[in-house]
Amino acid sequence: MVHSVELLFDLDTEAVIRSLWDDLRDAGIAAAPPAARPHATLCVAQHIDDTVLPVLAGLVARFPFRARLGTTLVFGRSAGILARLVVPSGELLDLHGEVCRLSAPYLRPGPMPHTEPGDWTPHVTLARRVPPDRLVRALGIAGRPAEIGATASGLRLWNGNARTEIQIS
Repeated sequence: MVHSVELLFDLDTEAVIRSLWDDLRDAGIAAAPPAARPHATLCVAQHIDDTVLPVLAGLVARFPFRARLGTTLVFGRSAGILARLVVPSGELLDLHGEVCRLSAPYLRPGPMPHTEPGDWTPHVTLARRVPPDRLVRALGIAGRPAEIGATASGLRLWNGNARTEIQIS
């Protein structure tokens, strides 16, 4: 498993995403489990030392800010990962760059390349391992509404090994 620094959303945004998860599960599509928390991953490594917490706490003043969840995305080939794009505003891209810069000394062995500035696709995962024969149905569910007004509310440090989170802001 991995560790990550993740962007969190306010309760209203979480409710909209959870509703999409419920609709996907009701249609027999492997959505995120009910206990999961909606988020957008900013930085990932095999290990992130938790001494990064006070460093990232300096970003608290940036929250909350408005964000938008846009088009539906599919990552992968045969059994895709279904997601909604977090529209990459200047504010979001600046925050991402700063999180990556501040976190870099605490990542072991280093950042996973798909989350580095210039290679990152900001998104909220809705479902994993969507088989091709269910993709059209999944896209129909996940794409409504066409755009979701959201509020980014803070950051968390996620430990995928222990399945624990520490809220940063």
